[in-house]
Amino acid sequence: MPSFVPARVLIARNALGYPLGARLADVFAGRKIPVAVYDGRIPSVSRTSFRERYLLSKRTMVVLVREGREFQTCKPSAHYQLPLVSGCPGLCQYCYLNTNLGRAPYVKVYVNVDEILEQAASYVQARAPETTVFEGAATSDPVAVEAWTGSLAKAVGFLARLENAAFRFATKYCDVDGLLDVDHRGKTVIRFSINCEYVIDTYERGAPSLDNRIKAAAKVAAAGYPMGFLIAPVFAFEEWRTQYDDLLRRLRLRLPAGSGPFTFEVISHRFTSRAKNVIRAVYPSTTLPLDEAVRRFKRGQFGYGKYVYPADLMTELTEFFRDRIAAHFPESTVLYVI
Repeated sequence: MPSFVPARVLIARNALGYPLGARLADVFAGRKIPVAVYDGRIPSVSRTSFRERYLLSKRTMVVLVREGREFQTCKPSAHYQLPLVSGCPGLCQYCYLNTNLGRAPYVKVYVNVDEILEQAASYVQARAPETTVFEGAATSDPVAVEAWTGSLAKAVGFLARLENAAFRFATKYCDVDGLLDVDHRGKTVIRFSINCEYVIDTYERGAPSLDNRIKAAAKVAAAGYPMGFLIAPVFAFEEWRTQYDDLLRRLRLRLPAGSGPFTFEVISHRFTSRAKNVIRAVYPSTTLPLDEAVRRFKRGQFGYGKYVYPADLMTELTEFFRDRIAAHFPESTVLYVI
C-alpha cells in the first residue's frame, strides 16, 4: 500500500493525453477514489473554513501538465529545481511550505515527465562541461507519490545516463522500492529527513515513523546510492540532547555495516510571520514554539525575515551535533548546522 492514498483526484483534461495521466485516471477509478476531470484552472475547494479547505487540499492529488516555462533556480544546493511534483501530503506543523503553498497545498503530479527531462537535458547541455545539479524536492516530497507515478525512478535513470548531470532530493517517505534497481551510477544523492521521537510524534502527523524512515534509508544504502541525512527542524526542548543522541545511535545501528560515508545537514527550527499565521489557523491547538520574543530576527536569502534561535543557543546546538555526529559517524561529513 502506498504511503499516501489521496481522498480525491483532480485530473486536467489535457493530462489524459499522456500515458501517465491516463494510467492514473484508471488506477484511481479502479480503487473507487473519486476522480474529477477539469478544464482550465484547478477547481477551488468548497469548504466553510480555511482550515477545512487546507486539510482537504492536503489530501487532494492534482494530475496535470506542466506548461513549458523555465525551471526555477535552486541555490545554493543545486542549479535548478526538477519539477516532477509540487506539494506534500504530510501534516508537519512547522513545514516551510506553510509559507510557500499555505493557501493551496495540493499534491500536484506532472504527467509530461519526458518533456520535463528533455528540458533538463537542455540546461545540462548549455552549461557543459560543468556539472548541472537538479533538486527534486525543493517544494515537495516526491517519494510520497512515487508508488503511483514512477517519475523519480525515470528521472534517476535519465540523469544517470546524461553526461554532466547530477540529481538530489530529500524525503520523509518510504516508498523507495522502485528506486532500488535503477542504474543510478552514483549520480543521485538521496537524503532522508529524520528527527527524534518527540518531534515526529508531536509535530509530524501524517508522515512515516522514525523506524520506517531508517528502514527505507537502509534499503537505499544497500542499493549503493550516495546518501545523506537532514536532521530538521531541531527543537531545543527539555530533553533534546538525550533524544537527538539516541536518534543518531539508532541510525548507526540500523544502517548496513560498511555503508557510508554520509553527509549530515542540521537545521534548527525557524518560522516566518506568514507561516505562523497559517499554522495557527490550521492547527489551533499547536504547541510549536512560536514566540518571537525569545527568538532572533534574521533576514533570509529570499528576502523575507524569519525568527531563529538566539546566537548562544545556536552555538550550543552546533557544538553538540558536530560532536555527536563525529562520535557515531566518524567517517561522515557535517555540511552545516544552521
